[in-house]
Formats: sequence, C-alpha cells, structure tokens
Amino acid sequence: MTVKYLDSKRISGLSTDTKPTNVETNSIYISTDDADRKWYDGTNWLPLERGVFGGGYTGSSIDVMDYITITTTGNATDFGDLTVARQYPAGVSSSTRGIFGGGYTGSISNVMDYITIATTGNATDFGNLTLSRYVLAGVSSDTRGIFGGGYTGSNSNVMDYITIATTGNSTDFGDLTVARRAFAGVSSDTRGVFGGGYIGSGSNVMDYITIATTGNATDFGDLTVSRYGLAGVSSSTRGIFGGGYTGSVSDVMDYITIATTGNATDFGDLTVARLYLAGVSSTTRGVFGGGNTGAYSNVMDYITIATTGNATDFGDLTVSRSRLAGVDDS
Repeated sequence: MTVKYLDSKRISGLSTDTKPTNVETNSIYISTDDADRKWYDGTNWLPLERGVFGGGYTGSSIDVMDYITITTTGNATDFGDLTVARQYPAGVSSSTRGIFGGGYTGSISNVMDYITIATTGNATDFGNLTLSRYVLAGVSSDTRGIFGGGYTGSNSNVMDYITIATTGNSTDFGDLTVARRAFAGVSSDTRGVFGGGYIGSGSNVMDYITIATTGNATDFGDLTVSRYGLAGVSSSTRGIFGGGYTGSVSDVMDYITIATTGNATDFGDLTVARLYLAGVSSTTRGVFGGGNTGAYSNVMDYITIATTGNATDFGDLTVSRSRLAGVDDS
C-alpha cells in the first residue's frame, strides 16, 4: 500500500466530492495532526481497519508479522519482523500502535515490542513485562494494555499494564480470579474480559477488569464450553471467543455482551476447528487466523460481530502456523 499524508482539515472533510484527485487504489491517508486514517478502495474513502498477526510456531519459533485490511477479504501481506522470534505471545493495541508481549523463545520471555499499525516495518523494543511468561492473554483500551496470566513454570494469576503510547516496563495491575494459561481476552474501551484457559484441564472461567483502574479481576460468568488454546475478537459492545481444545479440537464460537456480566451464548462455528489461533477485529468484523487443526494452518475466517452465525473464509496467512498473536487498530 502507498502511505501519504494530508493536512487534518482536508482529511476530516474527505467525501465523494472533496477527495483528492489522482489517488491510487489502496492508498492510505494519515492526518499529521490527529492521526485520522482513511483507506481508498478505488471508489470511496473508508476507515483504515488493519489487523497484524505476529510470531508463532511452524516447528520452530518465528518472527513473522503479516497484516490484513479487516474490511476486505484476501490473503495476508508481509508486515515485517518481531525483535525476537517467539511462540505464544499476546497482543494489545490502540488505534495507532500494537504491542506483542511475552512468549517462548527457547526460554520464557518478558520481551515487549511494538509496531505502528498503519505503516509496515520491523518491531521495536518497548520494555519488559513484570514477569517472564508465555501462553498469556491481552486486553486493551485505546490508551492502556493489560497482559494477564500465562505460564512461568506454573500457571500465573499476574496482570500487568502498560500505557500504549509510552515505551517502558509494565506495572503490576492486580490478579486474575484463577491462575491459568492458554486463554483469551476481549475488550471494549472500558472493560476487559478474559475467558477459558488451562488450569490442569480446560476451564470455562470468565473474569473481568475495568481497564482504567488497577485491581483484581471479578467473576464474569462461564463460557458455553470449557476449553483452552482459544482466541478472542471484539467490538465496543460484544466479545466472541473462538476455537480451542475441549478434549478434541473445537470450532465453537460463543459471545458475551462486554458491559453485562453473565454466561456466554452460542455464536456459531469456525470454518475449521483449531486451537492456538489468534484474533483481530474491526468495529464490525472479527477475523480468526492460523492455529493447529492437527497440522499448522494458514486459514483466516471472519464473522460479523453484531450478528450470530458461522464464520466465512477470509483468505490465507503468509505462513501456516499456530501459537501466534494478533493486534489491530480498531
């Protein structure tokens, strides 16, 4: 894609009548004043809603990052490389920046590295987690990211947070209700919900936090199926947990209303049952990518978050892999 910059007054007024002339399809316009971003599909200016999948396992840990435009189906494109090849990281993100935290590099890692989601390139060191761990999960608002749980040699209940716009080490946030690993997070701009995980067997636990205030997590309700190795996608109102392992590889998706505690409800099925997949989201659509079906997968499938139903094929990742993470700018 071509990246170009416009004055913020001009970009805020973009319409069919006022759009610039001689613009290439797939151009991206970023305001130099307020970072408002638009993507040109050849006809209209649309919000840039990009998802980036990072890291994973193909038989060994990899540093691959690839990206998609969530609003349009198609195969992923190379984005750049993580600072350290690793499997089992977690992702948190704002509307401009994504951070991959933790993972396994051959040893348990406390690495956090970041990208500017709108522009391709290699990741940059962000700082360190309070605790080295992998198979953790992340939730975020537009200003703060929280990494929760994971495996340190035993299951962890640790949550630590970062201010996404400012590099540096993470700070203690509080504790999960249950120490666990291999779970997933969904979030609105005010609340994060962690679901599922491994506690010696698959778990149906969901617990939530208020992202802006530190403190311990509170019980939210139960997933429809106890499982681990799942992924999450979310809009500002709804979160969907997909895939995982229940005793066999699962295609289950279930959803919650993030603002309201209670048990999850069946959403539909993934196109392919798999575990250790990752999710990215726009304001309206969720995309699940990669995973393990019995073999490493390049499958991406998508859902419309506001309406229940089975997932639809989106395209393929650049590399078939599991144990990856996702970040997005929505």
